[in-house]
Amino acid sequence: MELEQREFDLIRDMVYGAAGLRFEDHKRSFVQTRVGRRMAAIGCTTAREYYRHLRFHDPDGEELQKLIESLTTNETYFFREYPQLQCFANEALPEVVERKRALGRRLKIWSAACSTGDEPYTLAIILQACLEGVSEWQVEILATDIDLQALARAQRGVYSARAVKDVPGPYLKKYFRLRSGMYHVVPEVKRMVTFAQVNLLDRHAMRCQTDYDFIFCRNVLIYFDDAARRKVLGCFYDSLLPGGFIFLGHSESVGRISAAFEMVNLGGYITYRRPLDGRRPGRVVRGGALCLSE
Repeated sequence: MELEQREFDLIRDMVYGAAGLRFEDHKRSFVQTRVGRRMAAIGCTTAREYYRHLRFHDPDGEELQKLIESLTTNETYFFREYPQLQCFANEALPEVVERKRALGRRLKIWSAACSTGDEPYTLAIILQACLEGVSEWQVEILATDIDLQALARAQRGVYSARAVKDVPGPYLKKYFRLRSGMYHVVPEVKRMVTFAQVNLLDRHAMRCQTDYDFIFCRNVLIYFDDAARRKVLGCFYDSLLPGGFIFLGHSESVGRISAAFEMVNLGGYITYRRPLDGRRPGRVVRGGALCLSE
């Protein structure tokens, strides 16, 4: 099956409208392969027939959902981008914890586009290891993704050796159980995370997410165009409490898209946060002691 330009344009525009994922012309071969697999799965013989199926015979969006899932890479592993996690554990987390000790001891974290769960479980492990008196805090970690298959894997909490290759040795021993060659996340970590399907371009679903201290949305915005990025970042801003932090991927930047956040240099790592009430965005430099180390 060869995906002609016309069909490629129609299908990618449909995917963009549903999920905000933008595939440029040089990705046509990649999209063609994924479309071919879905065509074979439902018995379509031409790309035009498949497009018509998506347009007129998929009222619940089930097939479009499966196509979108096939187009997302789900490349992730535990403790990915370790320096950023050090910034979270050693700088941002203590700052927020100190501010909230007298405000009910509640922490809310959102792992947006969580894929197979490696990131939110990593965050839960960091809280277990670095938050003194974690049992005295009301901790909520919401992990969301558009991919239902990835979420199902995340809820199982079972991973290969490759997924846990960067987990520090003491954490691997304490927070995982090795069974039949697979690593199972321990129950006390699994209980900290709630999984749900959320499309980042669904404004209603996004508006339901409020009062977060931290949002992690790493290596996702690179697949969106500027218009979609602005929408998503606007929703993230509204979802954060004043003083709350947002962590993006190492190649992503808020500054070019939104001036609402302030850039913060925490121990040499650049991140962004929603300014505290009454303060204009600006550059902030902070530093502190380490608790999460190599």
